[in-house]
Amino acid sequence: MPSFDIVSELDSHEVSNAIDQANKEVTTRFDFKGSNASFEKQDDNIIMKAESTFQLQQMLPILYAKMGKRGIDLASLESGKIQDTGKTAQQSIALKQGIESDMAKKIVKLIKDKKMKVQAAINGDKLRVTGKKRDDLQEVIQMLRSEDVGQPLQFNNFRD
Repeated sequence: MPSFDIVSELDSHEVSNAIDQANKEVTTRFDFKGSNASFEKQDDNIIMKAESTFQLQQMLPILYAKMGKRGIDLASLESGKIQDTGKTAQQSIALKQGIESDMAKKIVKLIKDKKMKVQAAINGDKLRVTGKKRDDLQEVIQMLRSEDVGQPLQFNNFRD
């Protein structure tokens, strides 16, 4: 029986490359000369550090541009609050990976509401969609690409 998986993943190597490129740009830009502005990756977060909130606001578009050029969907980045401690300011940006249970239920409901001839099952942080025909599965993929679910989705593990 044909099936495929719906996942939401980030290529951690590309994220690291984008952070490295953003750090290079910040160190070479004239308006950041002499400041200790930097990007750091910690687990599923990117920590931006600078001397002021203004510099943090200038750093965010740099990071977004580098992530976009590396093929990382910006919808998977979630900015946190700016923490200003007098001498330094920092901001955390969360990297969203995996499909949460309420989002997975919403996707399953979308598939069922369209009355497609497939079954969707939640497997942890991904969804498995099975059907009798390959065309039905491709129709589900097209439908999900056209819908805005608020999170970037990838379709992999397609089997006949």
